[in-house]
Amino acid sequence: MTIRVLLADDQALLRSAFRVLVDSEPDMEVVGEASDGAEAVRLAKERGADVVLMDIRMPGTDGLAATRMISADPALAHVRVVILTTFEVDDYVVQSLRAGASGFLGKGSEPDELLSAIRVAAGGEALLSPTATKGLIARFLAQGDGGDDRDPARAERLDALTGREREVLVQVAGGHSNDEIAERLEVSPLTVKTHVNRAMSKLGARDRAQLVVIAYESGLVRPRVE
Repeated sequence: MTIRVLLADDQALLRSAFRVLVDSEPDMEVVGEASDGAEAVRLAKERGADVVLMDIRMPGTDGLAATRMISADPALAHVRVVILTTFEVDDYVVQSLRAGASGFLGKGSEPDELLSAIRVAAGGEALLSPTATKGLIARFLAQGDGGDDRDPARAERLDALTGREREVLVQVAGGHSNDEIAERLEVSPLTVKTHVNRAMSKLGARDRAQLVVIAYESGLVRPRVE
């Protein structure tokens, strides 16, 4: 399968560099470039993008608003957004994950890391950039959470999960892969995948990144702040 990638950044030079890198891979291709968020949403629909590399700071409709628009559109349910960030503004990262982004990546990442992030996002496994620690999302949520953005209904929705699904959700929130979870819980990776998919369906999560946000915001898992 060829991964269809949309580039959204207001800097033409960066888009050109990303295009050369992405198009050099046999399993992916750039299907469009956008210089603002509104154009990114439009092109995501028109070009059938699988993954959008989205800059946060753009003129007009910024990347955060565009991510919310993509996440809210049923016609774009298959589209995964990877936010490009400098990691300097923690609150932006928190907001982007809550808006529906599948993960985030530093603009200073190595080419292999960017390509890996695209593949991971396309596979629905996006969570953190390869250079981030597994507890990074937890720290960002702790730093950026003032309490007003919490969804009280999420805690009640956890009642729909089975005991095993809760266990798996805790492990997902810890940044563990299906194979790692399977080893920890002494079950097969396929069983873990089934539990993850059921939890996503019951909680209305687009992907694993959203499961992590729900796990922390519902209070099932407490952030560790170092």
